[in-house]
Amino acid sequence: MTQILPPDGPSGGTHLILGGARSGKSRFAENIINHAGGGTYIATGRAWDDEMANRIDLHKQSRGDLWQTVEEPLELCAALQTCNVTGGKPVLVDCLTLWLTNLMLEDRDIDAETEALCDLVPKLVVPVLLVSNEVGFGIVPENAMARAFRDHAGRLHQRIAELADKVTLVVAGIPMQVK
Repeated sequence: MTQILPPDGPSGGTHLILGGARSGKSRFAENIINHAGGGTYIATGRAWDDEMANRIDLHKQSRGDLWQTVEEPLELCAALQTCNVTGGKPVLVDCLTLWLTNLMLEDRDIDAETEALCDLVPKLVVPVLLVSNEVGFGIVPENAMARAFRDHAGRLHQRIAELADKVTLVVAGIPMQVK
């Protein structure tokens, strides 16, 4: 695999990794950090049911001992700031769209949370890989909540992509450099 950490290597840089469901985006991001010797995995998913709990458990097991896992479904900025202070190792956030879902379900101020994340990203000194689902390729959703989610995700991706040193789109397990 030719992709490496963001341009500044272990001293910083942000890499946004987008793709559809089961596109290979998480595996791609994990491989980047595995090649760097491991890092911190900020998991934003919640186990709302048994099937999701099983997915989370399998995901944890597949990462192995190179990772420290931080489960943080809402306070992503705080988790990133902690990693930034304790520093050194790269950080993988998986994923921004699950984080957005959690914020919406908790009736949080999405614009304020997005702004806080975008303000923080340029200040991070550890390399950060942000994984997210590209949801803008589909049809217009039929209900207001799904449309709001799609719109929030699209705006967040645009903002993060503008700030990121690298942007990669993963399709069918194949990474394509966008930026």
